Amino acid sequence: MLPGEGDHDMIELRPYKSLGGGNHGWLNTRHHFSFADYHDEERMSWGSIRVWNDDEIAAGAGFPAHPHANMEIITYVRQGAITHGDSLGNKGRTEAGDVQVMSAGSGIRHAEYNLEPGVTSIFQIWILPNTRGGNPEWGAKAFPKSDRAGKFVVLASGIDGDAEALRIRSDARVVGVTLQAGQSAQYPLGAQRRAYLVPATGCVEVNGTRAHARDGLAVAEEETLRLTAVEDSEVVIVDAS
Repeated sequence: MLPGEGDHDMIELRPYKSLGGGNHGWLNTRHHFSFADYHDEERMSWGSIRVWNDDEIAAGAGFPAHPHANMEIITYVRQGAITHGDSLGNKGRTEAGDVQVMSAGSGIRHAEYNLEPGVTSIFQIWILPNTRGGNPEWGAKAFPKSDRAGKFVVLASGIDGDAEALRIRSDARVVGVTLQAGQSAQYPLGAQRRAYLVPATGCVEVNGTRAHARDGLAVAEEETLRLTAVEDSEVVIVDAS
């Protein structure tokens, strides 16, 4: 048996019900890492991943203008759409399945609202940049789920060669895949890397550890991620240093 086979100590399951956060009426949020009023010394970060929030935003509600600096912020829209505006004059509406990124750099203010008639659900992921400062930037891109059927598609990346992805300023990539029940796929992580994986929908087994929708898996010291869908699933992975 190879080292790591049959040994799942380096895959930590974080069930959705164990996450921090709560329901604020306009916002039902869960935090995979310490954030806002939720503090857990064991969940401060995972490699360069600092935040993974699971947000459900009520119709007509959202986050008024607030500042960020020195953070790469990726928003993956699961349901509905999010409308963005910032101090650079950027405006955009990002729909379910699509992604927006913001490199906060030396500083930016932005607002995000759900202007749709129903609930908007997002994953918002914060990754530490390679270097501090720099001009802030924002961008968004459509990523049809059909393109991710049974294969990994890089949605955002700071790694050379990921030409089709939205650019971030970090040695990390955000990857999406959709799998039908019974379907498997392998992601070459590398034992020196860390990954955090969340099924947006469905249920998957990753190297033998099962994660249901919106559970988190913190992965380290695994050369390859072997995903098998227990049911039809949509999965988001951050591969980070």
